Amino acid sequence: MSDAVVVGAGPAGSASAIGLARAGARVLLLERTRETGDALCGGFLSWRTLARLEALGIDRARLGGQAVRRVRLFAGQRRSETALPAEAMGVSRLRLDSALQAAADAAGAGLERGVHASAIEGDSVQTRDGATLAAPAIFLAAGKHGFRGFPREPAAWQRGDPVLGLRLRLPAHPALDRLVGDAVELHLFDRGYAGLVRQEDGSGNLCLAVHKSRLDEAGGEPVALLGALGDQFPFLGERLAAADWTRGVDAIGHVPYGWRTADTAPGLFRLGDQAGVIPSLAGEGMGIALASADAAVAAWRDGGAGAAPAFQRRFAQRMARPLGLANLVWRAGESRVTAGILTTAASLFPPLVRTMSEATRIRGG
Repeated sequence: MSDAVVVGAGPAGSASAIGLARAGARVLLLERTRETGDALCGGFLSWRTLARLEALGIDRARLGGQAVRRVRLFAGQRRSETALPAEAMGVSRLRLDSALQAAADAAGAGLERGVHASAIEGDSVQTRDGATLAAPAIFLAAGKHGFRGFPREPAAWQRGDPVLGLRLRLPAHPALDRLVGDAVELHLFDRGYAGLVRQEDGSGNLCLAVHKSRLDEAGGEPVALLGALGDQFPFLGERLAAADWTRGVDAIGHVPYGWRTADTAPGLFRLGDQAGVIPSLAGEGMGIALASADAAVAAWRDGGAGAAPAFQRRFAQRMARPLGLANLVWRAGESRVTAGILTTAASLFPPLVRTMSEATRIRGG
């Protein structure tokens, strides 16, 4: 029997598998996909996250992402640009997940692909094909997807108009190099925002968080919504000019941004988006993924499977300020009135942007 079963081989799951295996645990890492894909994700790694990756043995130079040194905000005709506190990186989830999974394998974790975990009952994971995988400790890292028995409720103000995630890959193009360069861009609009960062191959990763009502106004069609946004907002339209619309738009529904939990079952460590979901307008989901993995492994080393409830409470406390601040910025950014004020303030007071960039990150410990 394994000492630990990890459900999900994304950043949180693979990072926890690395830490557990290095601590001498027999680890089974389950991944439902048969091949590593490019999951819908903002693709932005902060300076803190890069440091955590290096502690796991993932060298930033070998990761080979695009250097990100500035943040650029757009609201209508207004724009601002500010230097980040330290150099960050734009990288695809395909590149990042592949590196982390390889490191987990090298550390001695057993990676099994094509295994769809369907339920957790006591100290065992049930799979869709009827198997039961038992272990004293279970690490739930299923990402943005819901998991049966562990509901994640969005904030009350989202329930009547839920939020969806969309992603369009922009092909590498000289215009994209010139327009975006070494910045992460945030385009603010009514009931949503779009984030854009270049990745390791020069392509652009354009991700949106939009309320369902905004998508409904475009007939429920993501391509139509993007076209309308590009027509309405010239800065965004310039970046969409080289889009390859035949590639389609990825989507995920009902993302509970702002949710976090202090609750868990005995022996169950909830990680990444299964512990808390931060709005990427001001926060960074991959930072939470790696920080939760690091904290969970440390708790397991000190107290075994029985440490799960205390870990969950402590990590929820650590998330409180970053998620609270990120929610405030998000709500300001998706309002016609306050988005312009936010952008102007960022232009007039650059230190405010750098302070917020630090305050919405999960700190060590």
